[in-house]
Amino acid sequence: MFRGGTVLTGDPRRPQTDALAIAEGRLVALGDDAAALDGDVIEITGQTVVPGFRDGHIHPLWGGTESLDAPVVDAADLEDLLERVGTHAAQNPDEPWVVGHGYPCEMLPGAVGRAEWLDRVVADRPVALWASDHHTMWVNSAALRAAGIDAATPDPPAGEIVKDADGQPVGTLREGAMDAVASLVPARDTVDKGKGLRIALAQMAAAGIVWAQEAALSPDDVDVYLDVMRSGSLTADVDIALRVDPARWREQRDAFVAARRGAELAVAECDADRVGGGRVTVRTVKVFADGVIESGTGALLEPYTDAPHSHGIPNWEAAELAEALTAFDADGFQAHIHAIGDAAIRMSLDGIEQVLRRNGPRERRPVIAHTQLVHPDDVARFAALGTVANFEPLWACQSLVMTQLTEPRLGEERSRWQYPIASVLATGAPVSFGSDWPVSSMVPMEGIAVAVTRQTPEGEPPGGWLPDERLTLDQALRAYTAGTAYQAFDAAAGTLAEGARADVCVLDADLASLPAAELSGVAVAGTWLHGVEVHRL
Repeated sequence: MFRGGTVLTGDPRRPQTDALAIAEGRLVALGDDAAALDGDVIEITGQTVVPGFRDGHIHPLWGGTESLDAPVVDAADLEDLLERVGTHAAQNPDEPWVVGHGYPCEMLPGAVGRAEWLDRVVADRPVALWASDHHTMWVNSAALRAAGIDAATPDPPAGEIVKDADGQPVGTLREGAMDAVASLVPARDTVDKGKGLRIALAQMAAAGIVWAQEAALSPDDVDVYLDVMRSGSLTADVDIALRVDPARWREQRDAFVAARRGAELAVAECDADRVGGGRVTVRTVKVFADGVIESGTGALLEPYTDAPHSHGIPNWEAAELAEALTAFDADGFQAHIHAIGDAAIRMSLDGIEQVLRRNGPRERRPVIAHTQLVHPDDVARFAALGTVANFEPLWACQSLVMTQLTEPRLGEERSRWQYPIASVLATGAPVSFGSDWPVSSMVPMEGIAVAVTRQTPEGEPPGGWLPDERLTLDQALRAYTAGTAYQAFDAAAGTLAEGARADVCVLDADLASLPAAELSGVAVAGTWLHGVEVHRL
């Protein structure tokens, strides 16, 4: 039993109470009915109980495994980053490559890293660093040589080798151009991946996350999750989205169906053996419609303001995307589409419309993830097409990335079309929240704070950026709980109603009396998955 504080149920029939009781993995009573029961009591005076958070777009396996590489994600500036890379290289002299993930791309002029800067700290072997957006790679000269990239190397069809005025590659690769280097980087083995996944799961539990949409894996990586599940140490339920390759999606279909069936059999075995912990499903396919605006690879309807020759890089022809979505829908998969630019979002909505026309009506709940730049003509189409708009709310503010990279590339008018969370919600469309960790923080309360204020942690700008798009606290909490449960087809989760599954998060503050500016600092005091404690301060 939880009693003595505030319980925000997320259930409009009874939005708030002061006590909650759980038994055998389910919520059995609320309010006075709960307080009257006998059982173990957790006092929540001054705290708030909410439904467990559910991240609608996150990369636990990537993020956890990447933490084993060079620690560049929180580098303060260029010199700090270079020092970290050099130190990691010196401490790991036997590693054939120096690899890092998540460097802040806004610290580099125009988000462009130069090979000679990395050469200063590591010249004896290749270096490959992925930017925080994971759509840009910064490499040293040895990596360029290893990949055979020089002045004569053309851009691949869906990528860019950034070059100087004299045609020499500078050391920055975007989108498909990264493949030539990425294919040479030694892959982590399953032992390291399992270690990384457990690191990520511990962080997720500490953030109050009880369900996650693992947003892009290959079928080979599913076994890493299944091994952790079989051990009983999976501290969240996870649905895995399998990444679709535009060049070979037809050949992938059988492997995707086999991976889904393998997970179903593994879950049945765990249920039969009464193994505790979370469960894994493989019900989703992940499609990248475009890149990101900050690197100029997000697909736009009109050219980039700072690059009038470019509309960005769509990863698909529209007709091919529609055909692929239709095929995977026929196989029973839910679509989860990365779409950043307004052209990519429109192409994705057009593709979903084609699926509905070709395959007929059913409850499919396709997801467009990130939903950054939405043309005003497309705002109402999410509701009309039954499409979930997944937002990463932490991005909906005027951060350095926004002011230094994004807005200069979009111009004033288009910049106002970004992250229209309230506008989409007002149409009746389903909205879910996620983090895209390790691209940005996985902590839901940090994202909720931005959704409510549209401000940076420093409180800028006063009144919020595009303040008409602010949400109420209840709306933001719902997007991170019930909204994501809807995305997951999980009617038994997302609210604290009698009979619901006991996925519970205790926040170490009384949200009802807390100023919005302080929401981001609220700690998670405890997390319960299926009624079992998986985190406690």
